[in-house]
Amino acid sequence: MSALDGILGQLGGNVDLANLAAKVGIDPAMAEKAVAALGAAHSQPGDTVSAAATKTGLDSGTLNQILEHIGGEGALARFNQILADNPQAAALLNKLDRDGDGNPLNDIIGMAKGLFGSKS
Repeated sequence: MSALDGILGQLGGNVDLANLAAKVGIDPAMAEKAVAALGAAHSQPGDTVSAAATKTGLDSGTLNQILEHIGGEGALARFNQILADNPQAAALLNKLDRDGDGNPLNDIIGMAKGLFGSKS
């Protein structure tokens, strides 16, 4: 379970990134990136889905499905509030996201590969 799964669990509705990814037909790592991008875009001016589409490369239809699955714009507001109320969680996600793409998972995998000497 990722840190993002734990935060999403606080939103209610039993949101699970692996389940969400399967429902919309994308990789779980991409689902995590999409949710993070939607959360970040929600607090910015402009259309949330369009901004997340630009950041992730996913089409707006897929992002709208993800948004619906996690509970809509209200859930994103709650997601951002949880991060604001738990700055250690937000800081952890930001620290782990070395390349700033909104997805700390790929960076964690890269760190693990480095520990075990893998270059691929």
